[in-house]
Amino acid sequence: MAIAPVLELQQLSHVYVNAKGASLALEQLDLRVERGEFVSLVGPSGCGKTTVLSLMAGLFPPTIGNVLLDGEAVAGPSSKVGYMLQQDFLFPWRTIRDNAAVGLEISGRKTPRTMEIVDELLAELGLPDSGRRYPYELSGGMRQRVALARTLATEPEVLLLDEPFSALDLHIKLQLEDLVHETLTRRGKTAVLVTHDLAEAAAMSDRVIVLGRNPGRIKCEVVIDEELRALSPMAARKLPSFQATFERLWAELDAVDDEGGSYNG
Repeated sequence: MAIAPVLELQQLSHVYVNAKGASLALEQLDLRVERGEFVSLVGPSGCGKTTVLSLMAGLFPPTIGNVLLDGEAVAGPSSKVGYMLQQDFLFPWRTIRDNAAVGLEISGRKTPRTMEIVDELLAELGLPDSGRRYPYELSGGMRQRVALARTLATEPEVLLLDEPFSALDLHIKLQLEDLVHETLTRRGKTAVLVTHDLAEAAAMSDRVIVLGRNPGRIKCEVVIDEELRALSPMAARKLPSFQATFERLWAELDAVDDEGGSYNG
């Protein structure tokens, strides 16, 4: 018997309706994400990447098609799915420890044991002595580590990452890429990343899905070489095959441009 993917899109289409009329944002997306896999979505601005994540998260239902999580239709937000955004959205009046526990509180799972898990996560992510500090005392990179701890504290099966490093300085961004990749790999988590950064997609992913626009649809899939996937993102960037992978992704985005898209990478 075939093992069902942890996450699956089946003939997914979505229409936005407003006062100006209807707009087809996504058209007939089919995608399987296997357990433990890291998949990135890239494409021109306005191709529907964030809409795909929102549908995966169950924030609203698709117009046509299905989103399946562990073989069951997604009917709304689930504790099985964690969502990490570009902004950390930490509450300034709460300590770092209490910010990291927000998801546990909302789901009614805050206990002495789960708070121990929060402390373990903060330590694992390089913040062992920061639990009693407040967000204003932390750098942007440290705040994103807290956001990751908050996302992982509820023990989701799937992490959805919407450009979580894009607002950071390059040095911090590269450090966090390694940290997130190492943490998710060690924990066996499944992840879907939306990014404009083709190098980031090539360095972190098992597969990269290139989306076209007008409407958003899957143009192609690039499977990352095994030698790159076996390394940390920083180490992968140093291999000759990394440049070849980056250039292939760039060529695929150029092809989307030629069809009328505009890549903002």
